[in-house]
Amino acid sequence: MRNLGANRELMPCDVIPVRMRDEGAFDAKVRIEPQIRLREVNPVSMNDFDERWRHDEPILRIAQVRWMANSATMASLADQLLSFLGPDRVSTTQADLSTHSTDKWFASHPPEVVVHTQNVEDVSQTLRFANEHGIPVTPQGARVGYVGGCVPSRGGIALSLAKMNRIIEIKTEDGIAIVEPGVITGHLQAAVRQLGWFYPPDPASLKECSLGGNIATNAGGPRCLKYGVTRHYVLGLQVVLADGSIVEAGGRCHKNKTGFDLVGLMVGSEGLLGVVTQATLRIIPHPPMRAMLSAGFRSFVEAANAVQRILGSGFLPSALEIADKFTLRAARDYLGESVAPQGDAHLLVEIDGQADSVKNELHLLAKLVRELGCICLEEAMGEEACEAFWKLRREFSYSLRNTGLIKLNEDIVVPRSRLVELVNFAEHLQNEFGFPVACFGHAGDGNIHVNIMVPSMDDPPMREKAEAALNCLFHQIIDWKGAITGEHGIGIAKARWYPHAIPAAARTMHTALKKALDPNGILNPGKFIS
Repeated sequence: MRNLGANRELMPCDVIPVRMRDEGAFDAKVRIEPQIRLREVNPVSMNDFDERWRHDEPILRIAQVRWMANSATMASLADQLLSFLGPDRVSTTQADLSTHSTDKWFASHPPEVVVHTQNVEDVSQTLRFANEHGIPVTPQGARVGYVGGCVPSRGGIALSLAKMNRIIEIKTEDGIAIVEPGVITGHLQAAVRQLGWFYPPDPASLKECSLGGNIATNAGGPRCLKYGVTRHYVLGLQVVLADGSIVEAGGRCHKNKTGFDLVGLMVGSEGLLGVVTQATLRIIPHPPMRAMLSAGFRSFVEAANAVQRILGSGFLPSALEIADKFTLRAARDYLGESVAPQGDAHLLVEIDGQADSVKNELHLLAKLVRELGCICLEEAMGEEACEAFWKLRREFSYSLRNTGLIKLNEDIVVPRSRLVELVNFAEHLQNEFGFPVACFGHAGDGNIHVNIMVPSMDDPPMREKAEAALNCLFHQIIDWKGAITGEHGIGIAKARWYPHAIPAAARTMHTALKKALDPNGILNPGKFIS
């Protein structure tokens, strides 16, 4: 650590004045972050963490430097941005700063300035300026993530891409759609559906999440089993790097092996390597028919066995969802006994394709599922009937909230053969820590949402016990060669487990890429790569 004189080292929470590199342009401060715990129930100021958890167990194990602007700096920063962006792009209103301080996770920290970009030139100019002056920039889309990935934890500039929301082109002859990052996922799906085409990635928040955010986290959803995740639909990207340079990678072709896979590098990079300003996405013909089965089983073991038997019998459903007994009991309490399926486990199977083949496949699937011991079975054919089944599935999350407990939702992934072990381990967590645990999600690809249900996170002993349960869960997932996140990303929330989840050589590679593309560390600082 840097020596401050008087034989004292720079310690967490020390604040020292500095002069930024652009001589005379800014007066600022630098703070050395305490090693803080980042999980709370209500949005909490990052500053509030300093005293409350100064002596708590570390989550971020490397002391980090935060840009801290005083009021004069804030005014000067806004003025300089105004000088080349204009008043319709730059905001310092309290309402805007508050809105752009958080996502759907629990931590918040306001930026000094919000920049509402409207084109790639706005992004390029802002990043070039920020890079020259060492100002943190946090890219933001719809801000509906669950891991604090777009929280401006170092202040600086919140770079909002929400107004870059044009669908530039849909060309079915090429099987592509060209979009800006602020386009809502559901809006693109609706637009191509009118033409008889299909954009399959379907995160649960598709009515409110943006495609830029989907690309940043490589978002998935129930259809991943058959159709894949966001990465499988990104053909080309326009990306602005930290120094303001504009890079075009990939293009309109469905096959392209020219150089390194720069598109793949950027998808899932969580705003740490560059800012996506345009995407060329693959679309496919929309299947004309869909059908579903809703099956109840006496036990999770039987339902998990059905998953393996369905796939092993040559079926490839578009979705294969599973739910455990706590989830179903909550649904019965919330929706009524007659609405939720019978049994202690539930399986939802969706298929799609041509009408005649779907009808025949549904018949064969229903016969197989009955032979596997289901205690109740319902069938649905066509859009309207299938949506009724999906409505029940979407109510599971609301049912858990209705219990009055706080839902700590973790999007872990296990090898599919471990599904039964995962639910047994969830029961072990429940017995050891005293919290109910609900498991439901995408059985077909092993991406199960494990929800630890906690009465309160405001009570320190209870919060400590909940953190211990999470720590136990993630280390078990890592031991099983699983993944600590399948859809949400790492952000702040899972930074604690990143060093355990990624081998040392791979972490070194992550750091090398970050240093190469963002040598001054201005892009989305304070997350899992420092």
